[in-house]
Amino acid sequence: MDMIKKALYFGLGAVSLTREKLEKVVDELAEKGELSHEEARQFIDDAVKKGQEEKEEMHNLIRQEIGKLRKESSMVTKSDLEALENRIKELESKLQ
Repeated sequence: MDMIKKALYFGLGAVSLTREKLEKVVDELAEKGELSHEEARQFIDDAVKKGQEEKEEMHNLIRQEIGKLRKESSMVTKSDLEALENRIKELESKLQ
């Protein structure tokens, strides 16, 4: 089972597969007798869970890198821009 699991993770890329596609491949292996139906179901659940965890890790990494870029550059955030627009409106109203 471990050899098959490693091959599927490597060959299929658990993160990029949809559950549907993964189920199809694993069901084919189960039909050929290379996996039991229970092993197939467990593998699918594990692969989907691992994919979700890796997706979340990637999102966190992207957020961190964007945060670093903002600190290192002169980029303004949407909230910064909105605050400046509000301040301009206030000043304009005082001038009228």
